[in-house]
Amino acid sequence: MNPLLARTVLRGLMGSRRRFNPNASTPSPAVVAVAVIARPFGEAAGVWRDQSLGFAGGARWCRAMCMAAETTTAVEEKKRKVSAVAQEKKDGGDVVISSYWGVSRPKITREDGTEWPWKCFMPWETYQADLSIDLGRHHIPKTFLDKFAYRTVKILRIPTDLFFQRRYGCRAMMLETVAAVPGMVGGMLLHLRSLRKFEHSGGWIRTLLEEAENERMHLMTMVELVKPKWYERLLVLAVQGVFFNGFFVLYLLSPKLAHRIVGYLEEEAIHSYTEFLKDIDNGRIENVPAPAIAIDYWRLPKDAMLRDVVTVIRADEAHHRDVNHFASDVHFHGKELKEAPAPVGYH
Repeated sequence: MNPLLARTVLRGLMGSRRRFNPNASTPSPAVVAVAVIARPFGEAAGVWRDQSLGFAGGARWCRAMCMAAETTTAVEEKKRKVSAVAQEKKDGGDVVISSYWGVSRPKITREDGTEWPWKCFMPWETYQADLSIDLGRHHIPKTFLDKFAYRTVKILRIPTDLFFQRRYGCRAMMLETVAAVPGMVGGMLLHLRSLRKFEHSGGWIRTLLEEAENERMHLMTMVELVKPKWYERLLVLAVQGVFFNGFFVLYLLSPKLAHRIVGYLEEEAIHSYTEFLKDIDNGRIENVPAPAIAIDYWRLPKDAMLRDVVTVIRADEAHHRDVNHFASDVHFHGKELKEAPAPVGYH
């Protein structure tokens, strides 16, 4: 504290009080100290000038002290809020931020009591794949639209075979970036239709979004196994941009054709994953340990291997095949999806 400033303020206070009440006692040093500390030099000088004005100056001095107290309270409140948003280091180096708005994630644990490590899916979203599904089921194209869908998928497979050949890890990664699009597009358009027409979707919005999320988890698993190169990432951008817009328009024009194409795409995915398993069994592809994300998502054993992961992904693709062929059949019979029970949770 500046001694000269303190003495100046003290004299101003004493002079103003004696001018109106000669018998008034001298203000306590504590009050003066608070006034000087709470206000900067410029404002303290203003307070001294106010004191020289007598009673009005005293009123202004009281108001200045109240403002100083409010400022101090505001600063403390701000510090408290900042501390509420403080970042705490957790095990593994993750940073958890407690929200100012009270939005916080509760602590989630596995069945064995250990902390759940994933933010992209929760324990209640995991499942055990149904491996008993018929992998060889095929929808025989009979109508013109079915034949058009089947030939379109076969033509699209040609550049894929030429580019990836037998690199099934890279092929699977690329296919999953495309396979996760139809469910999202279909679910989004059904969602918008439900809003426009004030009607339920029969559960098909959730079914298609679940399919999109499941395909995305396939991709997240494959990325752990196969690190995409820069030109593969560029190819994903191009293919996704073209496929999303094309499928969006197709679903608006003919949901029946759109679902049929997806059904045949899933049949091709089953074939690709079957060849993937053959290369693992023949030793062309190393049967490495399964990624941790796959073990938790499909509830695989702790010692699960790559072959186990490919097996459950292939089973998922078979379920998606059935869902999309079923959706196309519903439209083929002249009905809407909301009139048929949606296979929610069907993996």
